[in-house]
Amino acid sequence: MLTTAVERPVPEGATDTRRRRVTGLVVLTVTLLVAATVSLAVGARALSPAEVWHGLFAEPEPDQKLTEIRLIVQTVRVPRTVLAIVAGLALGVGGALIQGYTRNPIADTGLLGVNAGASFAVVSVIAVFGFTDPFQYVWFAFVGAGLAGVVVFGLASIGRGAGNPLTLALAGQGVTVFLAAMTAAVALSDKESLNALRFWNAGSVAGVRFDVIWPVTGFIAVGLVLALITLPALNLLNLGDDVARALGVNIAASRTLGIVAVTLLAGAATAACGPIAFLGLMVAHVARYLTGPDYRWLVPYAGLLGAGVLLVCDIVGRVVVRPGELEAGVVVALLGAPFFAVLVWRGKFKSA
Repeated sequence: MLTTAVERPVPEGATDTRRRRVTGLVVLTVTLLVAATVSLAVGARALSPAEVWHGLFAEPEPDQKLTEIRLIVQTVRVPRTVLAIVAGLALGVGGALIQGYTRNPIADTGLLGVNAGASFAVVSVIAVFGFTDPFQYVWFAFVGAGLAGVVVFGLASIGRGAGNPLTLALAGQGVTVFLAAMTAAVALSDKESLNALRFWNAGSVAGVRFDVIWPVTGFIAVGLVLALITLPALNLLNLGDDVARALGVNIAASRTLGIVAVTLLAGAATAACGPIAFLGLMVAHVARYLTGPDYRWLVPYAGLLGAGVLLVCDIVGRVVVRPGELEAGVVVALLGAPFFAVLVWRGKFKSA
């Protein structure tokens, strides 16, 4: 009697791998929840668990101290905690996707020019319109990031090397350098733009209100849905274009959808926080080490790791220079730069 596909036993090794991956997702989720709780308690003024609970759920009271606690928790720490989780998730997923679509192990979301596009848009609208409120210029930052991504992908889609991952990387680098020069030119000609750019480039999750966070989260949610749709095709694309085409993958459509997802994710996160370098690069490599090359697992791991790392870096930034703060993007860069150097060194070592 023939054994059907349903009846065929699953190899024991595959079951163990799946169980290990699911356990890892649970551990990462619990760790993220713990970090979020710590984030609500840590800052220039430390709060006890009871005070955090009161700040979250208690009704308004005449007691001035309790009112102050509610304001700290609900208007300062909850928004920055939510933004750190959402932006870190977006940058982690975006980093894993861009490495997959370019087949470049040191690629980051900034490769598409979204960071440079957002920075140029911010300094431009501040210089022209005098905007100073994040709610005013965040939408221009998102548009600038999106347009930069479109230009990069458009340049990479024409000519003899159309659709080639190397062409995409070169186009991204060219657009990034051009926009960086234009940003510097605008900033140096306008004092307010220069001051805004200095804060913007640091990358911070502080001081952003929910009227910015919720719309940005909507764009990130769309990007995540597109990312999930592309994962099966991305696994096949990493076997090579010829193999993927033979297995029925529409390479142009899959790559286009993936780049749109990365642009939405990275553009929205950058618009809200400013450019945060190395985060997507780091967590994608850690996720690959934990899960292997299967993007159906690698991408969720990278997202949770990105959210956790950005949140922990924000917490560290509040503690190390208390009562002042060190921006989360600076702390991430302090971790990411050595990580990048090790990746390059290991690559050279292996090729020697």
